[in-house]
Amino acid sequence: MLSFILTVKRFSEALVKAFKTPMFLSLFTTLFLIILSGTLFYTNKEGWGVVDAIYFCVVSLIPTGVNTNLTPVTNLGKIFTMLYLVVGTGVMFITLLTLGKTMINTKALEERKTEGKKKLNEYRKKK
Repeated sequence: MLSFILTVKRFSEALVKAFKTPMFLSLFTTLFLIILSGTLFYTNKEGWGVVDAIYFCVVSLIPTGVNTNLTPVTNLGKIFTMLYLVVGTGVMFITLLTLGKTMINTKALEERKTEGKKKLNEYRKKK
């Protein structure tokens, strides 16, 4: 349980730090707009509920293999889904990579700070 709490803490810190960078902010905004456009399309053209449409749009872009039991019925819906997945998967992948890189850099920075403090304390003890 402690490990989970620490992981959530690190993730939250990395997320806050990532949102301060222009690249991540633009990636997240693009991803949000892609998911929003998919949600609007599936609710209007396929007749899905809003929650079903959002669920399909998000789960489809994350490589989990979850079966949503939702499939487009119309030809337009199938064509849109192909384009949506090609564009959206790339943006989701880059966004997740950027967030992961921020988490790794945050952890490495914490370790360097801890190591620096230890060395400083050792130096002070020698004097």
